[in-house]
Amino acid sequence: MGQHIHLNTARMQCIGAWLAKPEGRPKGGIVVAQEIFGVNAHIRAVAEGFAARGYTAIAPAFFDHLESGVELGYDEAGTARGRALAGELDFQRAIEDVASAAESIASSGRVGVVGYCWGGTVALLAAQRLGMPAVSYYGARNVRFLDQPLRAPAMFHFGERDGSIPAEAVERQRQAYPQAEVYIYPAGHAFNRDVDPHVYDRASAELALQRTLAFFDRHLAGA
Repeated sequence: MGQHIHLNTARMQCIGAWLAKPEGRPKGGIVVAQEIFGVNAHIRAVAEGFAARGYTAIAPAFFDHLESGVELGYDEAGTARGRALAGELDFQRAIEDVASAAESIASSGRVGVVGYCWGGTVALLAAQRLGMPAVSYYGARNVRFLDQPLRAPAMFHFGERDGSIPAEAVERQRQAYPQAEVYIYPAGHAFNRDVDPHVYDRASAELALQRTLAFFDRHLAGA
């Protein structure tokens, strides 16, 4: 079972985070970058899932820089508020938080990052700017940053029915990063969000997780 902790960040500010530890010796560490809805029950469960598979996982509460303890629902109001917060928070601040989170669990071994939606772009930036192995799930904002080279292995998951990420955007990422693994699933946006029946696609989520775990086993546990 994980726990809420305080995480000291690069700008001498403290934010919250959810820390989940495995039983026994960790295979490595994973920073979990949230969706626009904060470190809510779903993101905490994602971190717990990686811990159950042998990794120390930490989910920084990025939005604490703006508003403490953000946990939003998936309704229209929650989506609007999440988008506003994501628009207000500079990506560079989030990357600094990822670096702080990775440092806090460095004793677990090599550390990578996985991110979902808004956090998917945070994961991409971590591979570019921090050299962290990264898995990016349906990062709709990725296309803004394709001029920056990868400094670490990366994997991308997209849903072919994702209205926020057209096929042309996926192809641009393939072309920008031919060395990366890019997968497309018969699903829409947020297909990994198992608490939301409107978007969850079990078959796609399970296959993406299988590939994600294999990626981390290669680049973290096997490094």
